Amino acid sequence: MNVIEAIYKRHSYRGRYLAKPVSKDDLVKIMEAGIAAPSGCNKQTTSFIAVDDPDILKKIIGVIDPPVCETAPAIIVVLTQRINAYRDRCFSVQDYSAAIENMLLTIVELGYQSCWYEGHITDEDRICDKIAKILSVPDDYEVISILPVGVAENEPSNPKKKEFEERAWFNTFKG
Repeated sequence: MNVIEAIYKRHSYRGRYLAKPVSKDDLVKIMEAGIAAPSGCNKQTTSFIAVDDPDILKKIIGVIDPPVCETAPAIIVVLTQRINAYRDRCFSVQDYSAAIENMLLTIVELGYQSCWYEGHITDEDRICDKIAKILSVPDDYEVISILPVGVAENEPSNPKKKEFEERAWFNTFKG
């Protein structure tokens, strides 16, 4: 599969996963793809914790309400640091977004599925703080997202996209 094929094959998967473990080698490849992402002013604000220990997974899944990724054999927890870069601006959102997309594409390339869960864990109930406590994340890092990783029980659905001409133009806006 080439990168263009992976882009078109990647969809958010919110279904159940098969009870098949994700190899440590594959988890390393996924996180290496995240590390390879660009970073504003090379501040490298994004870090990761791969969780595949069933006891720790159970604790994490236990604090996610409403529940998601209950059957995932692994979860990658995405951390960020709010480090100012150029002109006192922080590019951590751009950094972790690029890293997550690299990882999502790699997940598909390796035969797994995933979904980018962010708002669900960072909104008012602060599930991210509970996950941080479970994983002993230091205070200067913030849990920003989780990515379940596993072999999908079902094929992911292909959401309908607007036509190209409704979202992309040449030379001027034509909406």
